[in-house]
Amino acid sequence: MYVLAVLLMTACQESMSEKAAREAKLYTKKNCPAAMSDVLRMDSMTFDASTLTLHYHYTLMGRADNVGTLNQEEARRALLTELQNTTQVSEYKEEGYNFAYTYHSEKSPQTVLFTVTFTKKDYRH
Repeated sequence: MYVLAVLLMTACQESMSEKAAREAKLYTKKNCPAAMSDVLRMDSMTFDASTLTLHYHYTLMGRADNVGTLNQEEARRALLTELQNTTQVSEYKEEGYNFAYTYHSEKSPQTVLFTVTFTKKDYRH
């Protein structure tokens, strides 16, 4: 019983940044890598406490794994619309956190094919 009380008190004292880091690590451990389609895989989710940024890391594969294949403006609009409409990260949006998305090449993992970061100015309606 005492251990449960200590755990509950610790959870109550967790800062939003600590929660974001914990949740990103847990999400990655439980769900990644995850095939999103035949050309897209989610590799991880990380949190940068210094910039308050939740960062989603993806890999583009197959026919999408070429520089210039992805229409960057369309991708930016689609990601922003999804971020604006999702409720899964609403508490982080309420706190003004940033959200970054990076897409790497499967053929050449060091190659970034697309990256974008949204701030509260971007995602607030």
